[in-house]
Amino acid sequence: MIRECGHDVQYVQGKWAIFIIQPLNNNDVKHKKIMILSVIALLISSCNLKEEEVTPLKQTDYPAPPVAAVLPDTFVNFGQQRIDSYYWLKDKQNSQVIDYLQAENAYTDTVMASTKDLQQKIYDEILGRIKEDDESYPSFKDGYWYYSRTTKGKQYSTYCRRKGTMKAPEEIIFDVNQMAEGKQAFIFRGYSISPDNSKAAYFYNETGSYAEFSMKIKDLTSGENVGFTVDGAASVAWANDNKTLFYSLIDQTLRSSRIYRQKLDESAGELVYEEKDARFGTYVYGNKTNEYVFITSSSTTTSEERYISAERPTDAFKVFLPRVQNVEYSVYPHREKFFVRYKDRENLNSMIYEMPLTGYEDRSSWKVFVPHHKDVRIEGIDILKDYVSLELRKNGLTEIQVKPIKGGEVTTIAFPEPVYSAALSGNPEYDAITFRYTYTSLNRPNTLYEYNIETAETIKLKEQEIPSGFNPDDYVVERLWATAADGVKVPMAIVYKKGLKKDGRNPALIYSYGSYGYSSDVYFSASMFSLVDRGFVYGIAQIRGGSDLGEQWYEDGKLLHKKNTFTDFIACSELLINEGYTAADKLAAMGGSAGGLLVGVVANMRPDLYQTIVAQVPFVDVINTMLDDTLPLTTGEYEEWGNPNEEEYYNYILSYSPYDNIKAQAYPNMLVTGGINDSQVLFHEPSKYVAKLRSRKTDNNILLLHMNMDSGHGGATGRYEGIKDTAFEFAFILNRVGIEK
Repeated sequence: MIRECGHDVQYVQGKWAIFIIQPLNNNDVKHKKIMILSVIALLISSCNLKEEEVTPLKQTDYPAPPVAAVLPDTFVNFGQQRIDSYYWLKDKQNSQVIDYLQAENAYTDTVMASTKDLQQKIYDEILGRIKEDDESYPSFKDGYWYYSRTTKGKQYSTYCRRKGTMKAPEEIIFDVNQMAEGKQAFIFRGYSISPDNSKAAYFYNETGSYAEFSMKIKDLTSGENVGFTVDGAASVAWANDNKTLFYSLIDQTLRSSRIYRQKLDESAGELVYEEKDARFGTYVYGNKTNEYVFITSSSTTTSEERYISAERPTDAFKVFLPRVQNVEYSVYPHREKFFVRYKDRENLNSMIYEMPLTGYEDRSSWKVFVPHHKDVRIEGIDILKDYVSLELRKNGLTEIQVKPIKGGEVTTIAFPEPVYSAALSGNPEYDAITFRYTYTSLNRPNTLYEYNIETAETIKLKEQEIPSGFNPDDYVVERLWATAADGVKVPMAIVYKKGLKKDGRNPALIYSYGSYGYSSDVYFSASMFSLVDRGFVYGIAQIRGGSDLGEQWYEDGKLLHKKNTFTDFIACSELLINEGYTAADKLAAMGGSAGGLLVGVVANMRPDLYQTIVAQVPFVDVINTMLDDTLPLTTGEYEEWGNPNEEEYYNYILSYSPYDNIKAQAYPNMLVTGGINDSQVLFHEPSKYVAKLRSRKTDNNILLLHMNMDSGHGGATGRYEGIKDTAFEFAFILNRVGIEK
């Protein structure tokens, strides 16, 4: 389901909102666990340990695993009967459910006990690659420099600012370590500063859920909370009077559906907008110049925006352009005009119009600023006084352009490497002549740059520091193209240690996501080098369902084309085997959330291709979840997977749903993870999936369920606990291929 979270950012989808961490649209929260891999670690010295491989133990070498009770429930849809023997596992108030989960965790601990030393070694390796005492590069906004830092031994970040100059006294805005003290789980989602810089509205929870947050307001002079508290808040924007806030609230299905206006001294908010269409989520946000407050309503195919002047918070919101099915648009205000990114069925990759501040309802007033291009997708946009900077995707790679607003030469920032990722970071100051962007690749640490538009100078601001040292030239990065079942060429990127022989004897790990249009971009994952330095080939497959090759790439991997996602991944796996990078008895696959759906499907379709599968918080009970519109986010997913209340979609979803297609066959070794407080993929999905697999599989391979009993979709919330999760998963993969050191 769409359920994703970001980290400490200031520039989100072309709109500025200071340190609002979670994306404010209803887009996937499912692969957050995977994105952790890109930020938690760095590199160690080489050690190819293939010669020390040993034969791994099998299931029968351990005590018998737990067996869940069979309590059949019968469902009939379109004349077809389904029997679900483990439907009862969805009730976490049932003590028998908790007993079963605890038994599974105890069994997992027993099987993994022999890897404790390996887990600790990997943990130490990862920790040794992290600069534990670190600080983000500061960003200037409305008279203050904002930054965050981490401190050795502490789980969470501290958020700070300095007025005017970095030599000014430091103000600690939020010390999340203090806020999280004594809590089993804690997520600090971020904060939004009032226009006069005196207060901050902030979001947090103590459950580990990435959909349910409380919002409070902190006075930055006294350090005390003031005004009101809102449970279930999803977004916020300040009016320019510094005492009126607009915020959105989630409903019982966790859909952000209502927008309220409330003053600090009021006990209750006033409803100003309710989104009645269950496919849509609605959110509120401000703009860079503090001129407007916007309400956006969006599904996965359609959007609509409303706005008022931030100077007049009691005004009624005005619709910018009325919603039209399959038309998406976003508004980017300039002080002299509006820029609008516009997408419809004829312009899938988007185009940009410039429109007057008044009278734009007349389409004849629209001017094309950036035309549509069938091979170039517009991914990001940032507005400055004199320039528009663009993040574009072409042939699966990112390109950054700068275009003068009043006409003139377009500047393109080129990147020479064949495989990389770059992302526009913009600039929160409207009058700026510089903007920032990040750059990374499979063997290049994350680096922040600043580009001066008028001088064409690029300055490196900060590079991810690797205390143990790292030499990119010790590794080989390649871009490969697999041929899918229907003949389409599918790109993938791989990295491995220089000197590796393509003799089919190397272990390998392949990862992808493949849903919601999220691209599986390459990134520097320092933790992954704990595998690469042990002889692994690591690959990222850019399969359909993402937008890696443009919006059509996404369209070709959703709804009734969803199976392309799975067959693309299989084709990439086969390429690694056929080209001698690895062999089926040494290949592992990993995916999380919607990526967990991916690896769950391929485990049913082609279990012979994989030696090990790690399914992180996997969305595997697709048909049951999509039929239950009381569950979080289900109705908003109809435009991604299809509505199974319609027979065509019911049959198609049922034909691939991992849980429903488990059969009596041999499966790879499998580690399946979940979170008891997961609000995106509810805990019962991985639980009943493992229970059914145990009852059907015919092999003697290891099957483990690792359920976090304190947290949610992203696993452990502290950075050190997150490293332990990664070390645990890597130890499982290494143990299964017989690497014990």
